[in-house]
Amino acid sequence: MTVTTVKPDSAVQAADAVRWALSEGTPLDVAGSGSKRGLGRPIQTAYTLDLSGLSGVVAYEAEELVLTARAGTPMAEILPMLAERRQQLAFEPQDLGPLFGRPEGQGTLGGVISCGLAGPRRISAGSARDHTLGIEGVNGRGDLYKGGGKVVKNVTGYDVPKLMAGSFGTLTVLTELTVKVLPAPEDVRTLLLAGREDAAAVAALTAALQSPYDVSGAAHLPAAVAARSHVRAVAAAGRAVTLVRVEGFGPSVTARVAALKEELGADAVLDQDESRAVWKEVRDVAYFCPSPASAGEGRGGGDASRHVWKISVQPSEGPRVAESIRWALDAELYFDWGGGLIWAAVAPTPDSATAIRGALGTAGHATLVRAPEDVRTTTEVFHPLPDPVMALSRRVKESFDPCGILNPGRMYAGV
Repeated sequence: MTVTTVKPDSAVQAADAVRWALSEGTPLDVAGSGSKRGLGRPIQTAYTLDLSGLSGVVAYEAEELVLTARAGTPMAEILPMLAERRQQLAFEPQDLGPLFGRPEGQGTLGGVISCGLAGPRRISAGSARDHTLGIEGVNGRGDLYKGGGKVVKNVTGYDVPKLMAGSFGTLTVLTELTVKVLPAPEDVRTLLLAGREDAAAVAALTAALQSPYDVSGAAHLPAAVAARSHVRAVAAAGRAVTLVRVEGFGPSVTARVAALKEELGADAVLDQDESRAVWKEVRDVAYFCPSPASAGEGRGGGDASRHVWKISVQPSEGPRVAESIRWALDAELYFDWGGGLIWAAVAPTPDSATAIRGALGTAGHATLVRAPEDVRTTTEVFHPLPDPVMALSRRVKESFDPCGILNPGRMYAGV
C-alpha cells in the first residue's frame, strides 16, 4: 500500500486534515517521529498524519514547575533544557526507539504522553498520566479543543488530559501539552546486591521500598541480563544483580545509602555516573535492544528476533510468574518497579502469548511491545479487557472519534 504523509505545521492545519479525512471516510495513522511505530497493532491506512512539524517549546516557567510544548517537540530538545535548570520530568520517560532498531533520542513529547511511557521512578513519582496537566488537540470530529490547565493548581478538566495519556492517539490528535516538571536530584547512588535469586531479590527490593529511606528505583537483573550491562561493576559481578536507587540532597543520600547498605547487606555502591548509566539501561530496556553498534552507547546485546513483553504483576507474584514463563518458553527477563514489572524477551512460538498470559492468571496483565507486524496483527497486543471495560472503552472512543478516523485498531480490533 502506498502511504501518503500529511504534515501540518499548526493546530489549525491538523484540524483541517482531520476534517478532510472525516469527509472522505478514510482513517489516519497519527504519528510523531514514528520512533514507536512498532508498538501496538498495525494500522491499515493510506494516510499518515505526521505531527513532527508541530514542534517547539511554547512556555517554560521553571519557577512554577510547568512546561508547555507542541506535541512534536523532540524529547532530545526538552530534556537538556530542563537539565540546565536542574529540573526533570520525574516520571522518567522511556526512549524505546532503540528497542525497535532506531537511533536513540528521536521520540517526541506527544509520543511519550500518548504511549504513557514511564521508567523506574514510576514507583515513587507516578506515571506519565500523573504529570500531564493540560492538552490541546483535535478530536475525531475535527474540533479543536482544550482540556486541563497550564498551572499545577488549576484542576479544571484534569480528567481529559489524563485520559489522553496511554490512549495511543486513538482519541485525539494532540497538538500541545502542558506537563509538570520537578527539581532534579542533587545526587544519586545505587546499592548493588549480588547473587540473589529472584524471590530473595524481590524480598530485598520490598524491604527497601518499605523502609523510611525514600527509594526511587528497585530492579533485579538475572545473571545473563546483568552481563550485558555497559556498567562495569554490574557486568563484572558474574552473577545476578539487584539494584536499589537513592536520590536527593547529597548528605541525605549519603546517610540513607549507609543505612540501607547495612540493612540489605549490599555488596557495593555505584557512584553517580554509574547509577545514571545503569538506570538508563533499565529504563529503556537496553538489554533487549538488537544491536549495540546501531543503538548507541550502553545498549544492545539482545536478539532482535525475540518478542519483547511488558508484564505488570503484583510484586509478590513476580518471581512465580517469571519462573512459569521460563518453564514454558525460552525467555530472558528482568524485573523493575520492585518486582512489579517484568520485561521478557521470548523466542517466538505460536502459543507464546497464551503461555505468558496463562502464567499471569489474574495476577496482572501483559503487553506485547516488540514483534513483527504479522504477529501483532493476529495477537492481542494489549491485554484482553473484561467485557464491561471493553464496552466502556468503545463508548469513550465513540465520544471522541465517532467515525473511527484516528488510529483505528491501534490498541484493540474495532476500537
